[in-house]
Amino acid sequence: MPIVQSAGAVTLLGGGALFPQDLECALERAPVLVAADGGAEHARRAGAMPRAVIGDMDSLGDCAESFADRIHEIAEQDSTDFDKALRNIDAPLVLAIGFTGGRIDHELAVYHVLAARPDRACLVIGAQSLVCHCPPELAVDLPPGTAFSLFPMAPVRIASEGLRWPTAGLDFAPDRRVGTSNEATGPVRLRAEAPGMLAIAPRAALDAVIAGLRAAPRCWPAR
Repeated sequence: MPIVQSAGAVTLLGGGALFPQDLECALERAPVLVAADGGAEHARRAGAMPRAVIGDMDSLGDCAESFADRIHEIAEQDSTDFDKALRNIDAPLVLAIGFTGGRIDHELAVYHVLAARPDRACLVIGAQSLVCHCPPELAVDLPPGTAFSLFPMAPVRIASEGLRWPTAGLDFAPDRRVGTSNEATGPVRLRAEAPGMLAIAPRAALDAVIAGLRAAPRCWPAR
């Protein structure tokens, strides 16, 4: 049973670097707030009340009293706080902030979780870029010239329309072929044969990517 269930989008707040207006920007689009462990401190400083605080609580600090009635401790150390929170949120879309811009190993672990949880529609918002795991079909309305990259976390094929360099028939894999530094020639449509592909767009495309993820017909089955 998930800890948080929401019919609308959820903002998931991490304890990492938080850029100006990140929280306000996310909450405007996903008003239900969940904090992953140390993200509770960001919430407290902003005067925001999360519906739940989820994690192993090793970074909670002085927030324990402020949010005592909504703490959900998951003590195991085999997964990150991002994973603990994401797998316990049942929502049509999660906007994740506070998970980029810090230690590179922590950020890589976030992308690992995106690939490991293909059934969860989640958009990671960074200072400059947006990252999501491609669902089976994804259409994003982008203006020509918009940077758009594909980065495989597993061997995968993905057909595309609206990219300067087409991808149909290419075998992508993290140790062989990646699809960085592509660009849109107009609206982009992707059709992935299997889970494992991350899509990366500029932060300026936030609303277009959110609209695409909301309209995506389905996610991949849970692993």
